[in-house]
Amino acid sequence: MKVRDSGMPNEEMWSKFFNPKRILKTLGIDNSIGDIVDFGCGYGTFTIPVAQIVKGKVYSIDIEQEMIKETKRKAEQKKLENVEVILRDFVSNGSGLKKESVDYVMLFNILHLNNPEKLLRETYRILRKGGKIGIIHWNYDSTTPRGPLMNIRPKPEQCIDWATNSGFNSPKRYDLKPYHYGIIMKKTK
Repeated sequence: MKVRDSGMPNEEMWSKFFNPKRILKTLGIDNSIGDIVDFGCGYGTFTIPVAQIVKGKVYSIDIEQEMIKETKRKAEQKKLENVEVILRDFVSNGSGLKKESVDYVMLFNILHLNNPEKLLRETYRILRKGGKIGIIHWNYDSTTPRGPLMNIRPKPEQCIDWATNSGFNSPKRYDLKPYHYGIIMKKTK
């Protein structure tokens, strides 16, 4: 199942919307993290810099064959042996990863899907105790140059509520100017 409004712009345009290294640092992704998941990896915008930071494996999952090929190509080009690309409909079928097997999950620009709590429950399942989720999404502002339609674009409070209902706690919010907000939450049980 594709995520609603999932059409990606070309990579050149997409890359103008983010400063991946700054976002990753803000969201607490550093070399203390072992294994990490990037749900909806797209062009590898975050997978590649994450793989250069963390000490463990980066599971880069997407439903689009072309996105998986591009992320894999970039990882091979940079000789990153800790990236595992996975072609999978994780929205319908879960991640395929073992229970409590990762330290961090990135949910970047994806929680506008039909049932965000299903993905958040899968995230909770695969995270180890003490693990974290990082959420970024487009600001709830119709003047952003991209992003899902306003009627399906989640507000930060909605993301926090969904994550709390899925078992996460200790939310910390961040303004990721110019177009995004960020949230970090923990699995403590």
